[in-house]
Amino acid sequence: MTLIDVDALLDDPESRVIVCCGSGGVGKTTTAAALALRAAERGRQTVVLTIDPARRLAQALGLRELGNHPRQVQVEGFEPKGELWAMMLDMRRTFDDMVRVHAGPERAEQLLQNPFYQTISTSFSGTQEYMAMEKLGQLAATDDWDLIIVDTPPSRSALDFLDAPTRLSSALDGRMIRLLTGPAKAGGWGLRKVVSAGFSMFAKAVSTIIGGQLLADASAFMQAFDSMFGGFRERARKTAELLRSSGTSFLVIAAPEPDALREASYFVERLAGESMPLAGLVANRTHPVLASLSASEAIAAAESLQKGDTSAPLAEAVLRLHADRVALAERENRLLARFTKAHPEVPLVRVPALAGDVHDLEGLRDIGTKLVSG
Repeated sequence: MTLIDVDALLDDPESRVIVCCGSGGVGKTTTAAALALRAAERGRQTVVLTIDPARRLAQALGLRELGNHPRQVQVEGFEPKGELWAMMLDMRRTFDDMVRVHAGPERAEQLLQNPFYQTISTSFSGTQEYMAMEKLGQLAATDDWDLIIVDTPPSRSALDFLDAPTRLSSALDGRMIRLLTGPAKAGGWGLRKVVSAGFSMFAKAVSTIIGGQLLADASAFMQAFDSMFGGFRERARKTAELLRSSGTSFLVIAAPEPDALREASYFVERLAGESMPLAGLVANRTHPVLASLSASEAIAAAESLQKGDTSAPLAEAVLRLHADRVALAERENRLLARFTKAHPEVPLVRVPALAGDVHDLEGLRDIGTKLVSG
């Protein structure tokens, strides 16, 4: 098994973007923040883009809150060789800003007030993932930082982040949406033409499901959105190219659990298929054994104490806890060995589980040390 050289990855001046990905609840956000902190302390001008709405990360970084634009982390006693900046994605504000920049004042106002836009900008499938990509593209275009670390959205599937630009772009440019929402376009082949051609029952069903007002809102939205749609797709294409460039690395984060490692396997295979550079797998929240006593020896000693003349309930409990820990560690080792056998080319590092949540820079620094020490 090859270990990930985390410091070499952070120190490499050619390394511009590190994407932390994986299924939800595996510690992506904390890992991303710990990497960013370590990179800043080693001299990089670093910004971390987080998707996690929890306030604990802002507090750990010594900030009251994180906003949709990067803020520098400046805490008493924190004097990194480089700089550390942090932000939390605001999906709706990112979409609104994009509209204002690319649609022009009058058309932007029409879009922002449109009920159909207000719906898709907050709840359309893939919007959060797309806006994370949009924000990554914005950060990369400024050249204000030489390292960007991205915490991907807590999606049902870790693959959603890669699929989002194409999926959202295709959905908004789809023939069915244009058929339903563009009655004046394509030589009249919109909803009115369809109705007159004898599809009244279909149209009635669509109106029943979607609602007549929403159809009108959608039509107005598509007409206003049409002028900026080319730029929408072009930026998605450029960000996709950035993710495939030699300056980008993906770190797959996974807990030593079957579902998380199965998701990690899918992601590793997908990255290989997309020719995207994989730095390795971070096995988060592992439970290494801290003593050489085997589980069977610990159980035997506990039973001996239980049967003995001298009562030692605390020692007995500790022995049984150790036996449980050994069993858990062996289970995790089997799961990680299975992953390594399936993907022998993927470097791996294990990060032990912490006793509690990370609440400050020292906690993030500790995780960074564990990422390096393995």
